[in-house]
Amino acid sequence: MAVDESALLAALQTVIDPNTGRDFVSTKQLKNLQVGGGDVSFDIELGYPAKSQIPALRQALIAASRGVAGVENVSVHMATKITAHAVQRGVQLMPNVKNIIAVASGKGGVGKSTTAANLALALAAEGASVGLLDADIYGPSMPMMMGINGRPESIDGKTMEPLENYGVQVSSIGFLVDPDEATIWRGPMATQALEQLLRQTNWRDLDYLIVDLPPGTGDIQLTLSQRVPMTGAVIVTTPQDIALADAKKAVAMFEKVGVPILGLVENMAVHVCSNCGHVEHIFGEEGGKRYAAAKSIDYLGALPLKLSIREQSDGGRPTVVADPDSEVTGIYKTVARQVALKIAAKAKDFSSKFPSIKISNDT
Repeated sequence: MAVDESALLAALQTVIDPNTGRDFVSTKQLKNLQVGGGDVSFDIELGYPAKSQIPALRQALIAASRGVAGVENVSVHMATKITAHAVQRGVQLMPNVKNIIAVASGKGGVGKSTTAANLALALAAEGASVGLLDADIYGPSMPMMMGINGRPESIDGKTMEPLENYGVQVSSIGFLVDPDEATIWRGPMATQALEQLLRQTNWRDLDYLIVDLPPGTGDIQLTLSQRVPMTGAVIVTTPQDIALADAKKAVAMFEKVGVPILGLVENMAVHVCSNCGHVEHIFGEEGGKRYAAAKSIDYLGALPLKLSIREQSDGGRPTVVADPDSEVTGIYKTVARQVALKIAAKAKDFSSKFPSIKISNDT
């Protein structure tokens, strides 16, 4: 009995992507459908990393196919294809880096670096190629947080290789200066050093580069957001009013330079006593959630104030690698998935398709 292709497509349309809420047929993610006798094969192309979800999705697609009369064997090939997406106007994309995500906060001490590290590790755990740039020239924390010692190699004497741990490529000024030395530089020097770190690191085919920005809205943040091709920014805050007041300034800066806000993460949202389990909102309750709703910014999630998060970061094994099955890791992975989905839904970057125009005096 011949397989009815339209019936097969209708059956496959009942399988919904839990991340987007849409099916794979109408979104044209189903490709290369082949029907021969009772054999069916097709490819599914995801625009975001989802390694942990692929087995369940494949099973659902196979089950839907087998429900169609005449289908005997089903072969499903699932792959992720992450593309470069649109950035600020007039800013060129970087070679070997598809999407740059800034992680920013208005003030220090809100857990921005911890969020950046765990976001990078969560994306890598789902199968993406990820880099992490420590843009905090005055207080680099990624060498300690990512458990990396040593200095980067330079093969050509002009560029340097990123150091790597837990499958994430990392570049930081902390690899180049003595840990006990203070970086006493004026703004232009710090900005130039950061641009060199970004552009002279040999990033290897990154799907995402996470940039851990220093707190505030000064020289470094402004230069980066004007000169670096940013796909979007993630804002980190705590629920308290004083942190939110500064987070609003970071949001305003990105809005002025045309960098989209991908969402807001509320850190230290609640403290659960490790002895008695008492729940306490030390820094206030849901301030970030209310602000995100008022500004129509996606609220990506709330992370608890927890001793283990601090201990794991200080020990060079952030939560996503130290405790991969924990509730906190689950929250970081949810945040990472939402960020990747928002980027996948954005317009693709077509700048490489346009011809470059050269003006010459030759006759």
